[in-house]
Amino acid sequence: MSRRILGNARDNGQWCLLIRNLHNYLLVSSVTEELVRKRAEHNNCEISTLEEISLHQQDIERIEHLDKWCKDLKILYLQSNLIPKIENVSRLKKLEYLNLALNNVTTIENLQGCERLQKLDLTVNFVGDLLSIESLQSNLHLQEMFLTGNPCTDYDGYREFVIATLPQLQWLDGKEISKSERIIAIQKLPHLREKILEQQTAYEVKRALEREMEEEKARRRAEKQPGFDGRWYTDVNAHTSIDDDEVTGYTPESRISTHRHIAEKRSETGQKRTEPQQKKKERLLVTEDGRILNINEGKYDFSLKDSNDDNQFELDLECPRFMDTSLIDCVVEPTHVRVKLKGKIFQLVLPEEVSPDSSSVKRSQTTGHLLITMPKVREVLKPAKVVNKRLPMQETRDVDEVKMNYLEVDPSLAAKKPDIYNVVNSNSSSNKTHNGSTSQSSEQCSTNSSNDTFVDNPEVPPLI
Repeated sequence: MSRRILGNARDNGQWCLLIRNLHNYLLVSSVTEELVRKRAEHNNCEISTLEEISLHQQDIERIEHLDKWCKDLKILYLQSNLIPKIENVSRLKKLEYLNLALNNVTTIENLQGCERLQKLDLTVNFVGDLLSIESLQSNLHLQEMFLTGNPCTDYDGYREFVIATLPQLQWLDGKEISKSERIIAIQKLPHLREKILEQQTAYEVKRALEREMEEEKARRRAEKQPGFDGRWYTDVNAHTSIDDDEVTGYTPESRISTHRHIAEKRSETGQKRTEPQQKKKERLLVTEDGRILNINEGKYDFSLKDSNDDNQFELDLECPRFMDTSLIDCVVEPTHVRVKLKGKIFQLVLPEEVSPDSSSVKRSQTTGHLLITMPKVREVLKPAKVVNKRLPMQETRDVDEVKMNYLEVDPSLAAKKPDIYNVVNSNSSSNKTHNGSTSQSSEQCSTNSSNDTFVDNPEVPPLI
């Protein structure tokens, strides 16, 4: 094929154009098994049982292999590619949704075998052959179709023709089809078809002119390449500018040309990025003489507490509350502690040497703070505390009873009953005998009885 194409070249300008087109042909991306398996990660990379696959934005220029590898496909995403023709999908009997938006499709074809097709999206393509929708009449389950952004939508009577041609449709371009709208469209169908055919013929003539213009522009761009003056040598010192302000229409050819130009630029920038670059200067943690530095790149608040009672240091570092713990790395050294929080380093020199093996790190679930406990290596001698041991209440009572037993002088006196009447000494003037006290009480009663207000109640016992 290359011999036949190159044999038709007449001058050096066409030779350069053909070589450039051959280079662009090599840039074509295709559907490979590696690509399909990569996109089938949700199915454990198995493509034989794959039911859904997304191949959008892969610079694909041809649909192939999917009808052989993935016969169980139900959903196929192919939007934002460079596909000019619908092909190799007729064997996908289970296909229900096909998305070909933002491609270069010009004709609706080769979908008769998709028996279960329910939704077809051809938004922003180059479909000018509106009569090609008649091939979808055998897709009885087709309920929704999108043709927005295609040249055929500018035809007079476009919507009515589609509705009348495909009676199974329920939605067109996101708008539901009513029963009255369908009846009116079916009545106008014979007249609409002739009208659509005329507009379609005019569009095909326009497209032929656009293709010629694109070929002419491509030829002129090739001739304006730096260093090309019709002879086969390159002058590296010669610089001629290409007219970048040249107006380009929106056509399949211009879209492919723009895409390939962008791909070339990306490949050039990719080569530049692969060149060795200077490594980012690392943060200095220790000086040349071995002195450890205090660093707080994230400017986090912290507090270091010297707990003499527990013989340890306690570092409270205020980490961001919602930072994932997997982004925090803590290292305790004998002389310092280092914490890396999402790439930012916090390093603090400790006043005394600590034991890294006995250290512990905890994080609060409410505040997110990081608590690092670091026991000291040197032990602190502390005076023993004097503890006042108090006996229990029962033991105290037992001791008192023992002491009371030892207060008795003569054990023989314990058997005698105490004389409650002779507790006070008899020499006391105030002491009275039992009879005397009785007579005194009777005298008081007699004196009280002499009182006018006194009433003697015989039921009241006398005072002793």
